[in-house]
Amino acid sequence: MHLTDPFVRQAQAKGYRSRAAFKLLGIHERDRLIRPGMVVVDLGSAPGSWSQVVRELLTVKGPEGKGRQVKGRIIALDLLPMEPIADVDFIEGDFREDAVAQQLSDRLSGEQVDIVLSDMAPNLSGVESADAARVMHVCELALEFSAQHLKPEGALLVKTFQGSGYSQLVERFKQQFSSVAARKPPASRAQSSETFLLGRRLKAGKRP
Repeated sequence: MHLTDPFVRQAQAKGYRSRAAFKLLGIHERDRLIRPGMVVVDLGSAPGSWSQVVRELLTVKGPEGKGRQVKGRIIALDLLPMEPIADVDFIEGDFREDAVAQQLSDRLSGEQVDIVLSDMAPNLSGVESADAARVMHVCELALEFSAQHLKPEGALLVKTFQGSGYSQLVERFKQQFSSVAARKPPASRAQSSETFLLGRRLKAGKRP
C-alpha cells in the first residue's frame, strides 16, 4: 500500500518529509488558509511536512536581486526532534506541559497568531474510550492555546477522529468559533476515521 500510494510518491518527488503535506495542501486549496505575512503555529510538527508547506505558502518574490523570501513567521513544536527547516522556529517538548506551552508563548512575545495548525495525534492504545479521551485532550489544549493567542479573525485546524467524543469536540469548536467545518482532504485515506476540524473567527467572548 505504502509503495503504491500516489501521495507517498508525490511527497518523495517534491521533497516533502511525509504524505501528510498533501492533507494540509488539500484543505488550503479549498479554504485558502495561509497567506504571506501571517504568523503560523504548527503543533505536532515532526517530521515537518506541514511546516514545509507553510513555508512555501509564506514565500514571496523578494526585492530585485534578493530572490524569494519568507514573509511571516512559523513556530513549530513537537515532542519528537525535527530536522531543521529554514525560517522555521522549532521547540522540542510536550505541549501538554505548562513549561513547554510557556516557551511557545514566550517566542510569540505577545504577537497574535493568524492560524494554529495541529496535526498532533497521541499514541493510541486500541482501547476506544481511552483513545478518544487522549485525542480530545490534545484538541482541548489546541483550543485553549487558540483562545489565548489567536487574532479575532484567526483560525484553528486540528486533526481528530470520528467516533466517541467527536460530537462533543464539534460543540466545543462551535462555542469558540463563529464558523466550524469538518474537512476530509483527498490525501486522508478513505477507510480512516481521521478528519480535520476547522474553526474560524473567534467569538467575541473568546478573544485574547
